[in-house]
Amino acid sequence: MFPINETMGQYSELFMLLAAGTYTVAFIAFAWDLARSSKSLKAIDLKAAAAGASADTSAKVPVAAGASAGAATPRPAGSGGGRLSGPADRAERPSSYASSANGAGQTADDSMRYGERRAPARVAVALTVLGAAIHAAAVLTRAVGAGRVPWGNMYEFLTTGAFVAAAVFLVVLIRRDLRFLGTFVVGLVVIMLVAASVAFWTPVGHLVPALQSYWLIIHVSIAVLSSALFTLTFAMSALQLVQSHRQRTIAAGGADKLGFMRLVPSALSLENLSYRINAIAFIGWTFTLMFGAIWAEKAWGRFWGWDTKEVWTFVIWVVYAGYLHARATRGWTGTRAAWLSIVGYLCVVFNFTIVNQFFNGLHSYSGL
Repeated sequence: MFPINETMGQYSELFMLLAAGTYTVAFIAFAWDLARSSKSLKAIDLKAAAAGASADTSAKVPVAAGASAGAATPRPAGSGGGRLSGPADRAERPSSYASSANGAGQTADDSMRYGERRAPARVAVALTVLGAAIHAAAVLTRAVGAGRVPWGNMYEFLTTGAFVAAAVFLVVLIRRDLRFLGTFVVGLVVIMLVAASVAFWTPVGHLVPALQSYWLIIHVSIAVLSSALFTLTFAMSALQLVQSHRQRTIAAGGADKLGFMRLVPSALSLENLSYRINAIAFIGWTFTLMFGAIWAEKAWGRFWGWDTKEVWTFVIWVVYAGYLHARATRGWTGTRAAWLSIVGYLCVVFNFTIVNQFFNGLHSYSGL
């Protein structure tokens, strides 16, 4: 057993504080990107509407005496030479956005590919990368200080889980333009770090005997990764509900009061991507449940004992299994699927906070 290095533990806490500060600035930058881009898109729509009104007015002006008919007659659509009103003005809009003829209900490109270069978003991503690098240093110094993997209590689970959530978000950004999720994902990471430091802080120390097993690395690492993926899908499902409401409002002739949602893909695209990620996370959670049972047999001589933690781990598995089954075979799409995904994540949060803090059992290793 390695000796405890309290100095490295103090460095870890300092790095955690710096990471939280960097993430906070990144959160502000992501929010600024949403607000700024929303104003820009509205300005483009106003310009397009003004150009359309101008074209309609000029089309009603009679041909002046002596003027050629060709000079006064508006060009038909598709003639190629004149400036078109309405749809043609969409050429001025960023290439990564899809919109209707009048710009209402505009959303980001459903392919989620990168289009225009948004300076605030680029700054936000750079800050998130910096925050993740500092965060990684905090997790590593905690591991060195304790002489073991840094997820032996609630403080370490939350800080490591927050890092994995940020890292997964950055990895997905390589292939998909999910910068619209930055405000929500980075915001959740900040909340996790604050909760870990305020409510669950535990000094660096050795593990209790029951956790001194290689199964800790296998079981908990998969649980952390699965929880990080569930965090992404939670943010997507929440945005799906907002986008779905916005699209229904616009379709009914209402005003678009959520301009920042133009940077977000359609509700259907969010649902499809969330479903695929949830399917991957569900596989990971299945292994979490299986490996936990194997570890329980080695530690306590039984695979299942109806401990509170075991029950809620199974409840989470059932909720996400129901979500995947209902969407795939029962046609539970749209808002019903989004709510099921959100309920699943709330069960994850309940399992790792309330259960650890208020329910006694064989899994009471939160360090509280």
